[in-house]
Amino acid sequence: MIIAQIIERLRAQTDTPFAIVEGAAELASLGNAQPNALPAAYVFTAEEAAEPNDRIGAVLQRLEIDVAVVIVAGNVSDATGAAAASDMESLKRAARKALVGWQPPAADDVVTNVGARIVRVRDGAVWCEMTFATARYETDQED
Repeated sequence: MIIAQIIERLRAQTDTPFAIVEGAAELASLGNAQPNALPAAYVFTAEEAAEPNDRIGAVLQRLEIDVAVVIVAGNVSDATGAAAASDMESLKRAARKALVGWQPPAADDVVTNVGARIVRVRDGAVWCEMTFATARYETDQED
């Protein structure tokens, strides 16, 4: 549910630079192909880590959730790649602006920025994986 809320948040920004904002299934379906439109963002759970249970005879665990936002940008207007790098910085700024400090309704904590790394540079596109974190609590009283 948190992933769907983050996708909707990125789509709903009035000044969103992203032509496409989708999830893991759509990213996986690309294989080695490029997205149909650029820039694109793909959102999925990168990792979950539960803290130890805080209760005896009951369950209360904080679940840390790392969310990946893979941004794909293409700008081959110069031979050095400086245009694509500049575009990527702008796209990363837009993602951080939309997410950092915001609390998804299904989360119990705000979103924070963890970092980013380039994961692919090929066929005129740059792929950058940003990582954001949030958390929720698991209890034995969950619906």
